[in-house]
Amino acid sequence: MQNPIIKVEHLSYQYEMGQSSRKALDDISFEIARGSCTAIIGYNGSGKSTLVQHFNGLLRPTEGTVLVDGINVGDRRKDLRALRQRVGMLFQYPESQLFEQTVFADVAFGPQRMHMRRREVRGRVQDALDSVGLPHQHYGSRSPFALSGGQRRRVALAGLLAMSPTILILDEPTIGLDGEGRAEFYACLQRLQRERGITIIIVSHDMSEVARIADRVCVLYQGHLMAQGTPREIFTHNDQLKQWGLTVPPLQQLLARLHRSDGTVPLDLLTVDEMLAFLLKQKHTFQHIDQQSTRTYPAVCPAPRPQPRIQRAPIAPIRLTRGHGESHESMKKR
Repeated sequence: MQNPIIKVEHLSYQYEMGQSSRKALDDISFEIARGSCTAIIGYNGSGKSTLVQHFNGLLRPTEGTVLVDGINVGDRRKDLRALRQRVGMLFQYPESQLFEQTVFADVAFGPQRMHMRRREVRGRVQDALDSVGLPHQHYGSRSPFALSGGQRRRVALAGLLAMSPTILILDEPTIGLDGEGRAEFYACLQRLQRERGITIIIVSHDMSEVARIADRVCVLYQGHLMAQGTPREIFTHNDQLKQWGLTVPPLQQLLARLHRSDGTVPLDLLTVDEMLAFLLKQKHTFQHIDQQSTRTYPAVCPAPRPQPRIQRAPIAPIRLTRGHGESHESMKKR
C-alpha cells in the first residue's frame, strides 16, 4: 500500500493487572489507506477497542510499532498532543458528554482549548455543523438537550470535526439509535469521507452497515488478526465467521441459503440493489430462453376452439290477472 496513513507492525499489547497480566493483542500487522473507511469487527473481548486506542496514543504498544500519519506512537519522547488533534475519537454514547447550554458553545469547546482566535473558532463551528447536516443558523442557538438522539450524536461528531482531524475513530457509532438515526449518521460519514477526504475507522457490530460503507474489513478474534480484505471477500466466508463468533449480514445469510438450493446464486452480493439487479438479469434470461423454446418447439396440441355461446330466450315475467267477478282475496289464495 502506497503512503498508508496508519501502519501497524507486529503490535502486541499486554494489560498489567497487579501481579498478573493479560495479552489483549498478539502480533498484529496491517495498514490503513489514506482517505479510506476501515471497519474493525470481532466478538466482545477480541481486542477491537484496545487496538484503536493505539491510534491516538491513549495506549502505547508493549511490543511492535504503530505509525499514525508519520508519528511513532510508541516513542516515549514524542508529545502526543499533536497526534490527538489529528485523530478524533468518538466513544459509545458520546451525546452523554454534551454539557454546554447551546449547540454552538458545545462544538466550540475543542477549538477554544486550542487557543484559536474567536473568528476562526466561529468559522470552524459553522463548517462543522453544516457538515453533519445541522445548519448553524437553525441549530447553533438551540439547547443540545432539546434535540433527538441522532441529532445529539451528530453534535458530538461536529465537536470533533471542528478540530479538523485527518482521522476519525468511531466506536459503535450508531448503538442505541433507531433506523432513521442510523441512516442519517452513516450518510453523514460517507459525505465527510467524500468531501473532506477524512480517513474513517469504525468499530461496529452492525454487519449490514459495515458491508455497505466500509472499503476494508479487519477481523479480530482473541487478540489475533484473523482476516482482512474487502467486505465482499470477508462476508462470503459464512462458516468461518461463525467460528470467530460473528454473524454475516442478513442478506449474505439469505444468499447462502439460496446458493445451497441453487448453485447459480452468487455469494458476493453486498447490497439489496445488487441482489435486485441479479434477479432482474435472471428474469430477462429466463424470458429469453422461454421465447427461444417456444419458437423451436411449437405446441403439438392445437389450441382449443372457442365454444359457441348459447342464446337463451328471455323469460317473460308472470302476471296475475283477475277474472270477472274474482276478488283480491281469492287471487291471493290461488
